[in-house]
Amino acid sequence: MLWTIIVILLLIWIVGIAIDIAGGLIHLILIAVLVVIVLRLIRGR
Repeated sequence: MLWTIIVILLLIWIVGIAIDIAGGLIHLILIAVLVVIVLRLIRGR
């Protein structure tokens, strides 16, 4: 489940970069979400 969310976020991020519609804010939000997910994985929650 968690890996599915990560893959979906990465695909949205790549499409956003390719199309460049959303601007920089969506990329910053996705990076923040990925950092939170990685921290949860490291801490084991």
